[in-house]
Amino acid sequence: MNREKVKSPVLRMVGITKRFPGVVANDSINLELYPGEVLALLGENGAGKSTLMNVLAGLYDPDEGEIYAQGKRVEIRNPQDSMHCGIGMIHQEFALVGNMTVAENIILGLKEIPFVPSMTEVKEKIKELSKRYNLKVNPDTFIQNMSIGEQQRVEIMKLVYRGANILILDEPTAVLTPEEARDLNRIIITMLSEGKSAIFITHKMDEVIQFSHRVQILRKGKSEAVCNTKDVTQRDLAKLMVGREVLFRIEKKAFNPGSVRVKLEHMSAEDETGRQFLKDISFEIRAGEILGIAGVAGNGQQKLAGVLIGLFPVSSGTIQINGKDMTNKPPIQMIRTGISYIPADRIAMGIVGDMSVAHNLAMKKYREEPLSKKGILHSARILSFAKQMISFFNISTPEPSTYVKFLSGGNIQKTILAREIDACRGILVAVYPSRGLDVGATEAVRKQILEQREKGSAIVLVSEELDELIAVADTIAVMSEGEIMGVVDAQTADIEELGMMMAGVRRRSS
Repeated sequence: MNREKVKSPVLRMVGITKRFPGVVANDSINLELYPGEVLALLGENGAGKSTLMNVLAGLYDPDEGEIYAQGKRVEIRNPQDSMHCGIGMIHQEFALVGNMTVAENIILGLKEIPFVPSMTEVKEKIKELSKRYNLKVNPDTFIQNMSIGEQQRVEIMKLVYRGANILILDEPTAVLTPEEARDLNRIIITMLSEGKSAIFITHKMDEVIQFSHRVQILRKGKSEAVCNTKDVTQRDLAKLMVGREVLFRIEKKAFNPGSVRVKLEHMSAEDETGRQFLKDISFEIRAGEILGIAGVAGNGQQKLAGVLIGLFPVSSGTIQINGKDMTNKPPIQMIRTGISYIPADRIAMGIVGDMSVAHNLAMKKYREEPLSKKGILHSARILSFAKQMISFFNISTPEPSTYVKFLSGGNIQKTILAREIDACRGILVAVYPSRGLDVGATEAVRKQILEQREKGSAIVLVSEELDELIAVADTIAVMSEGEIMGVVDAQTADIEELGMMMAGVRRRSS
């Protein structure tokens, strides 16, 4: 995409500073956005990207600085002020009501509509906008029946319906399939052709190169550089972002599997309505092996991980851990066998937000010495343990006593990784462990997983990033609609074949 040179930016942020207790999240940052442009906002986890955009979206008040929209200084104190300036933000966690329709969600909270709105007019406008931007949104569909990619299009529709000319997208492709990401790109291109602009908050180098005209790199709360995308490479961006050379390929030692650690035989599972979400699954994982699980979101990968750690019951078949039948054992017993679990939803399942970083790190070890004795917690030992973990895993937190909910998404993920990897005693189930992480943190996560492999752990790695699975895993199982379509050697895996299996085509036996 080529941006025509224009004289006046549609948006300017000047000297924006935002402080939180113990940290300066944004330090005198300037930002400009032009009509018809995509600006990528790139940086490590905790660099201040989301904070800066939350200031623009009216969720935070800046401590210092000014904002100009269409050349005029504006005061943005809440999301309504932001939308009045034509600015709308789509967050990583969508703000949609599942048991309401698309149309109802789009007009929810709008003050301009009558107390009893004409839903016929609303639906007609949605259909017109859907056709205009190729959003493929049905106004009568319930949100709970839509895929993540479809829900994202509804969020875009909400902003367009309300007159947004500047779209802020926070990690927009983190939960999308490759095809959905391409659809998003086409939608954005159509909007740019009408003079709308977009800011992408992202960690992904390829996303920056593919989507943006310019890229602004934040580092430790400051603006490190602003570049024309066409003038930089992924390696250039990575170095600006983390301040060092980043390895895009990780060296992996030869595959040398040991004894069977995990064995599933003809395992099926169903929900409370009797619908099967896992069907006749059989595989085994050996010590020193990483089994990658590929598939489009919602095809049973997360459910499979949940079954392995005892969150969901099995309706038929068996699960053996280290040769012992553990079918339908509760999570606490699965943990005691040595299983560690990195969940996909880090906020809901990975942490307790109103507890400190230190206490979150101690969750797997607080029952035993040296962190406790006879049921009494030793605070000094917990603090010492937490400091060691914070240092080793490079968790950015003002203090070990800081509530974990106040950390950036990436540092929350590092907290979970630190706890689970430290507690791992032979089996690690990791679901999207590098989702939403910057290139430096992703490199560190993959190295940690490979280190567990070298220690003899059996690892289940669920990922939608095929490149990640090919780089890290030893074998890859592909799931579609709760079934395994085939298992391939990661070294000889073919992207096209994996894509076909993800689409539901069973692999032919060789």
